Amino acid sequence: MHDTQIAIVGAGAAGLSLAYRLAVDRPGGRVPSVVLLDAPAGPLKPGERTWCFWEEPNGEYDAALTAAWDTLRVHAPDGTAVAASPAPLRYKMLRSSSFESLVGDRLVGEPNVSRLTAVVEAIDDFGHGAEIRTRTAAGHPLTLRARWVFDSRPLPASPPARTTLLQHFRGWFVRTGRPAFDPRAAVLMDFRTPQPAHGLSFAYVLPTDPCQALVEYTEFSRRVLDHRAYEHALRRYLTHELALEHYEVTRAEHGVIPMTDARFPRRAGPSVFRIGTAGGATRPSTGYTFAAIQRQTRAIAAACHQGRTPRPPPAHSARSRAMDAVLLRALDTGRVSGASVFTHLFRHVPMERLLRFLDGRTNAYEDLTIGLHTPVGPMLRTAAELPWLSKCHAPTPSPEAVGRPTDRNET
Repeated sequence: MHDTQIAIVGAGAAGLSLAYRLAVDRPGGRVPSVVLLDAPAGPLKPGERTWCFWEEPNGEYDAALTAAWDTLRVHAPDGTAVAASPAPLRYKMLRSSSFESLVGDRLVGEPNVSRLTAVVEAIDDFGHGAEIRTRTAAGHPLTLRARWVFDSRPLPASPPARTTLLQHFRGWFVRTGRPAFDPRAAVLMDFRTPQPAHGLSFAYVLPTDPCQALVEYTEFSRRVLDHRAYEHALRRYLTHELALEHYEVTRAEHGVIPMTDARFPRRAGPSVFRIGTAGGATRPSTGYTFAAIQRQTRAIAAACHQGRTPRPPPAHSARSRAMDAVLLRALDTGRVSGASVFTHLFRHVPMERLLRFLDGRTNAYEDLTIGLHTPVGPMLRTAAELPWLSKCHAPTPSPEAVGRPTDRNET
């Protein structure tokens, strides 16, 4: 039996970020005793992922970044491009292995933080805390008791929702024999891809140098594709839109992110809370998660250090969730063209303001002005029907990335 103040289940973006916050954000005090439980190698442990997010320069994770860009491009279905700077923000790319190394190095020097590789089999309330039953990598049972437990594991089933789409993607890390990419600019969305009847599709290109880039094909739709369909879409995009005849695929990644207007309960018991995607950190309309995780875990750490009940705050405001519900329903019904909506927004809204909007950090007036650049009629019709729609359970995919593979992450 092992007792601790805080147990964190899952060492992905959310679990590691919370452990990091507890160690770094303390106001001059001691770190509470923390056990970080990580799944052993196998199906429960996600593979290498890429997270992307935007923030000001000189962020606390900048030393671990793979790349960062000061210019973003969006290509309309007809090929016309919008390019702009998001200053004072930068678009940043962070590989999960680099993040894990940076945070791991920081935690090594904390005597009150320990790590355990084990499969969590059950979490039960126990007095003024919770009991966690685990099985170690060697197959031995081990029980822990903690005052507070933060669980970042994927939910076994998605909560009921009026609309659930899936953001599913496959990306190739591509190397060319000659300069083919502009490392100063990232292609955030390229809509020169075949568009589904309901939802949308796009590609994006994240260059790390003139000869290397992550090229990803993404869809927002009800169902995932088979492996061959993703490969075909990527080959088509590289050949027809990027005009690449010769390239080498050095690595691949893929994943599925639920995009839903479901409400994610952040409390699973008197002493048990959910964080990350399981705690509603994923932005329903975009899949971005990593920045919201940082806000969520920073608030949790502050509550722990101040002796308050550390219930995770909502990762996104009620106004943001309401707007997301309307957009998801409008895309799912086919009332609006996602490619047209996003292209129009990037053409007519300043890049920095639009990125803050996508991150849920704009005010009500800014939200209104941005909303007027969407198809107002179909959006109002959709908003009017939402209160009358029933909620139902949708199949929960096995997430292989948290947020986007490029964060549109982040869990």
